[in-house]
Amino acid sequence: MIARISFLAGALLLGGCMLGPDYERPAMDLPKAYTEPDVGAKAPVPLDWWKLYGDVTLNELVASALERNADILFAVARIEEADANLRAANAAFLPEIDLGGNANRTRFSTTTVLPPPPGVPVVRNDVRLALSTSFELDFWGRLRRSVEAVRAQMLATRYAGDVVALTLQGLTAQAYFALRSLDAQIIVTRETMVTREDALAYVRARARGGVASELEVAQAEGARADIATQLKDLERQRALIEHQLAALTGRLDLAVAIGDLRTLPMPPLPPSGLPSALLERRPDIRQAEQQLVSANAQIGVAKAAMFPTISLTGFAGGESATLSTLLNDRGSGIWSIGFGLNLPLFDAGRYRALTDAAIARRHQAVASYQKTVETGFREVADALATVRLTSSSEEEYRASVNASRRALRLSRMRYEAGYSPFLEVLDAQRTANVSELAALRNRQSLLSATVDLMKALGGGWSAEQLSLK
Repeated sequence: MIARISFLAGALLLGGCMLGPDYERPAMDLPKAYTEPDVGAKAPVPLDWWKLYGDVTLNELVASALERNADILFAVARIEEADANLRAANAAFLPEIDLGGNANRTRFSTTTVLPPPPGVPVVRNDVRLALSTSFELDFWGRLRRSVEAVRAQMLATRYAGDVVALTLQGLTAQAYFALRSLDAQIIVTRETMVTREDALAYVRARARGGVASELEVAQAEGARADIATQLKDLERQRALIEHQLAALTGRLDLAVAIGDLRTLPMPPLPPSGLPSALLERRPDIRQAEQQLVSANAQIGVAKAAMFPTISLTGFAGGESATLSTLLNDRGSGIWSIGFGLNLPLFDAGRYRALTDAAIARRHQAVASYQKTVETGFREVADALATVRLTSSSEEEYRASVNASRRALRLSRMRYEAGYSPFLEVLDAQRTANVSELAALRNRQSLLSATVDLMKALGGGWSAEQLSLK
């Protein structure tokens, strides 16, 4: 019987139609390539792009974040839930078979209008055991569209997990670069502290010899106090960044040893004419597209509700007064097979309204997909421009540092020779300190911009993808 039901269901399923529109990717009017001037060499970048910076500590931090971060654990649980939902949706294509059994002892009244016939016992036993099934024929494609929608949601959840992972990689790398930048600034500030302490000692010695005034001593003391305050503030900022890294990596007792930003290399960057087709790799764009696929499939589900629901039901088993005859007597067998059809005749426009709502949700998903693609294009263009301009500024910052150091040396020589006041030395000290810290911050901005570019492109890229022009 079950074989016959399956055969009939398969025949009807193959002959059925699929209501609702089939998915087509919306056309996007984007330039074929980015017009940003050349910022790098044509070289592939692996998916674990953070390893290109050649820092063992950074690699360990990213690995810990991908393994222990709470957002990652939450995303993994969401993916497991989506997988389970897809399995449940696919199960609707197969009939559900239930085993039912009951046993009861019943007494019938002898004073009713129709009493039991003579010889029929008033008290009777009834034992029943049967397999039952119910199966909806997917004649209009409602179940297939439902599975299509759930599958798209599952893929969207997976891509959402990739978004979390990529964001976490970027946040960890940028926090690490900020930490290393502060390390370098602390190193420079401590060197400046030594220089200002030497200058203070020198001015005090001149004051004791009657060559320098108390005003110059006070100015030197103020300059030394300023740099000490700056050092404390940098150490405070470093502690906060270290705490942020601890939270990102799930290692609350994290302690990162002192390093130096200036030792980190620059990763390879894409050349000019980068194809905009690389945007298709971004997990957030893939997520938005799968959400659009799901919304598109839901239109078919809503339309199918306006058509008849066709189902098959049946059961087979045995029924007897005793358990022994239930299992052994052929005369105790029972079975039933049925066909059901349910067609809504009047719903006051409810199903039409639900279909219109599904169509409107698809329009929303199209707009969301368009916005995601446009945002991705802008983020890549912004990152390319930032990398190019920040990189081109490094030479000017180096020139500024060299000039400020030379000016400091000359001002001290002029002061010691008596040709200029101590205020000129103080001004040269401040200028040198500001220029060195600015150069370090520009270097941090450049490294952070490369991370933004990696994130904007969805991670690494291959030589084949760069040739999609």
